[in-house]
Amino acid sequence: MPRTYTSLTLEDAKRMLSAAEAKAASLGIAYNIAVVDAGGHLVAFARQDGALIGSIDLAIDKAVTARIFDKATSDLASLAQSGKPLFGIQESNAGKVVIFGGGIPVMFDGSIVGAVGASAGTIEQDIAVAKAALAALGDPTQPSRRSCSSQEGTERSAQ
Repeated sequence: MPRTYTSLTLEDAKRMLSAAEAKAASLGIAYNIAVVDAGGHLVAFARQDGALIGSIDLAIDKAVTARIFDKATSDLASLAQSGKPLFGIQESNAGKVVIFGGGIPVMFDGSIVGAVGASAGTIEQDIAVAKAALAALGDPTQPSRRSCSSQEGTERSAQ
């Protein structure tokens, strides 16, 4: 029997983007926001009018980094300093690893089901926008529709 895994759905990602955009608006900053699935692949992306072009890839790469290392990018930042256990990690994965705040994995029932990345403001603002996206999913212990995919790429819905 192929293994299955739970992942964020497009519906989840849209809710997350909406909440992140609202937080960005409250900060008065145009943001780039990315949501990736359990495999680290882009599900949804928003670039608010006027958002920095240079932050497009940063938002996406923050989300991917949070997913592939199952750790907030702000946590990776401290672990990647000279003399620390992950020094140089930002050079891995074709140099697309981002080691500053704004990327956060999304947990559901004890498993990481995707991640969000936000970029345009200070590190603290990026983290706040990403956290607003997470909050849009509500209580992660409550049942929610998320897709389950097998290794063979078939999809079905799971509660």
